[in-house]
Amino acid sequence: MKKTTFLIVGKHAVLGALKNPFRKIVRVFLTEDAQKKINRENQSLNLFKSVSVFFKSKRELDNLCGKDETAHQGLVAEVEHLEEVTLKEFILDNKNKNINLIALEEVSDPRNIGSIIRSAVAFEIDGIIVKARSFPSKSKLLYKSASGGVEHIKIFKVSNINTTLKFLKTKDFWVSAFDSQAKKNFTENDWKGRNVLLFGSEGFGLKKKTLASVDFKFKILTSDKVESLNISNSVAIVSHFINIKQIKKF
Repeated sequence: MKKTTFLIVGKHAVLGALKNPFRKIVRVFLTEDAQKKINRENQSLNLFKSVSVFFKSKRELDNLCGKDETAHQGLVAEVEHLEEVTLKEFILDNKNKNINLIALEEVSDPRNIGSIIRSAVAFEIDGIIVKARSFPSKSKLLYKSASGGVEHIKIFKVSNINTTLKFLKTKDFWVSAFDSQAKKNFTENDWKGRNVLLFGSEGFGLKKKTLASVDFKFKILTSDKVESLNISNSVAIVSHFINIKQIKKF
């Protein structure tokens, strides 16, 4: 069966896909200037060796991007989705003492999700759990905002976040919800072992039913001049702190 394809745009998104041996790239559309720049910056790599390349003008690439108004930077690629590993398979195969997963409930904005992916990769989060129905898996904005990060992290698409949290708790995961109204600062936790970091949408927060499944509620301490942080900023702060606490590469 032929797999469906979709377009990703932007220098880092396309280069990340080209460098990923597990990503099937059908075609690359680019300007001649973009190709020269890429070859100059990646002289030791022949990134276009096994790829069908089509040269286009900037206006033609603008038309390919459609109404998304995503800055393509002279690069557009037609790709297939990566092969997916289920969350259950990942958990059963992973023997690491420390595992950190991010779970997103009712978060659907592609820019925010892309930024979350970028931060998660930067600070070595092991995977991101999203609701399959609301995840914009073919969004150009998501791939552009992730800046190539999609190629380096597992994204687990599930049908129900609450059911998934209950399953993870049976596998020795602690579920921590982040809420600006919580009483305890997240830096007071030791963050050892297996953790699920649960974040809700900025507009609706976390559902009461979901909150009933959490072990802890934490807040990020901020100045009282700001009511709350953007979700992608919150994820970056928490991920960076936990990475340091677990002494990975920092």
